[in-house]
Amino acid sequence: MDQSDRGDRRMTNCGWNSIMKNICLGVPLLCFPIVGDHFTNRKLVVDDWRVELDRYDQKPLTRSEVAEKIVRHVTPSVQLALKLASKGFTITFVNTQVIHHQLIKSQPHSTSAAVIEDDIFAGARELGLDIRYKTMTDGFPLEVNRILNPQFVVRNFLSLPAHVDELVGDLVESDPSVSCLIADTCYTWASEIAQKYKLVNISFWTQPALVFNIYHHMDLIITNGHYPPQDNRKGTIDYIPGVRAIEPKDLPSYLQETNTVAHQFLDKAFKEVKNADFILCNTIEELESNSMSTLQEKNQPIYAIGPLIDFSNEFTKRNIVPTSMRTELNCTQWLNTKPHGSVLYVSFGSSIPSKVSDIEEIAHGLVLSGVNFVWVLRRDAVSFEEPYVLPIEIQDEIKDKGLVLTWTNQIEVLSHPSIGGFLTHCGWNSVLESLWCSGVPLLCFPLRGDQITNRKIVVDDWRIGLNLCDRKPLTRSEVAEKITRLMSENSADELKKEVIKVSQMVLNALAIDGSSEKSSSDFVVDVKAKLDGHRNLKIPQEHSKPFHIKL
Repeated sequence: MDQSDRGDRRMTNCGWNSIMKNICLGVPLLCFPIVGDHFTNRKLVVDDWRVELDRYDQKPLTRSEVAEKIVRHVTPSVQLALKLASKGFTITFVNTQVIHHQLIKSQPHSTSAAVIEDDIFAGARELGLDIRYKTMTDGFPLEVNRILNPQFVVRNFLSLPAHVDELVGDLVESDPSVSCLIADTCYTWASEIAQKYKLVNISFWTQPALVFNIYHHMDLIITNGHYPPQDNRKGTIDYIPGVRAIEPKDLPSYLQETNTVAHQFLDKAFKEVKNADFILCNTIEELESNSMSTLQEKNQPIYAIGPLIDFSNEFTKRNIVPTSMRTELNCTQWLNTKPHGSVLYVSFGSSIPSKVSDIEEIAHGLVLSGVNFVWVLRRDAVSFEEPYVLPIEIQDEIKDKGLVLTWTNQIEVLSHPSIGGFLTHCGWNSVLESLWCSGVPLLCFPLRGDQITNRKIVVDDWRIGLNLCDRKPLTRSEVAEKITRLMSENSADELKKEVIKVSQMVLNALAIDGSSEKSSSDFVVDVKAKLDGHRNLKIPQEHSKPFHIKL
């Protein structure tokens, strides 16, 4: 029962139907529970989802968390679709309308852009891959800014499953060959929908296996007092199976914060993932053998099939399937004028903002270092509300040595022979792309999420990078010193040797007889065997396509 309306807020007794209606309308709630489940529902609204009027002392959902959820998984999901289609599966790839709109809007005005306006996989089908394409609403009109809407993630979390359910139901009814559902591990609705339509449930993890393993053992972290962080246990975490000793500061940021919406989602997601029939992980077996072997002992099939960057050079170089949600600017001509290995590439990803002070200290540090650089500095680099540009005086200082762009094609830049180092936020896609494309050492400046743990992998475990700062606050002198160390031929020799070794392991994994290719083939065989056993279907020949997967 809704008790009253007060402008744009509404008092509610926290009945479940009332909560659902008001959240979908975007109305803040003033909670007044009366009986029964009202009191537990109030906890969800006030403490967990934080969509009530009075937020107490809880941290609000950050806009960077919203942005990260919107954009992070486009590239690996597209590459997974291409990879599976190349192995004989028919794929139906489902995008939300807003992501589709942003993908199309970011494309250059050309004939190819016109071709993909309604179907981003049109070019892939011309090459013989059976990938169908559908879009669906996320429950919000296209014109709504998801990042600036503080209730987007919660409302999306509640309303998206119904839209997915409807679409999957229509697909299964119209085409009985639909047999599998692949969904990101962070989507908590996958197992329920897969079970409802009797589909094989395949969970897709786009981060390192180490991070999956940590989240998978959150119960141990809680039991041992390392979460919630206010318990303030400082000791080394040495009790997670398959994880070398790790410090609390190296856990994903969501485990270093209290009562975040992201933690609520992750907790539910990793309970649901235990219902998956198969798990696909965007990593390389040899590089994460401890975590992978531990996870494989859980009697739940998991496959390291990464890096999912580009299963065929032909696709990326011809841009057959667009994956960039920003317009890419070309800097090849500028790079062509620079000596081999002399340019530092700087990019902090597509979604998470940095502090203004850090950005400007990095700018001054680049100038002090004297190196050539290409810097991807998004307009929303520090805020989603106001576009950011470097102060004029800093622009004047860097113009002779650097090129600043709002966005570019990272794979093309990293593949250019003039690139000698990469200053990165340690997003997993960026780490893998660097190893696959160029094999240059990394200078690490993680911002949040899994990036914190990825830094540990790069610097401490693989020893292919340096920390940009060893202490806070970040200073221009330390930035300059670390850049010089990274780019110097003499001081970076050991780093470069390790990078070459790790990069070769990545390339070997993708070879015909490599571990990732073998895992992919094993996955295909196992899925077909499961379908054959459960539905009495005949296992197809290598290139036949009776199994239909929704991705």
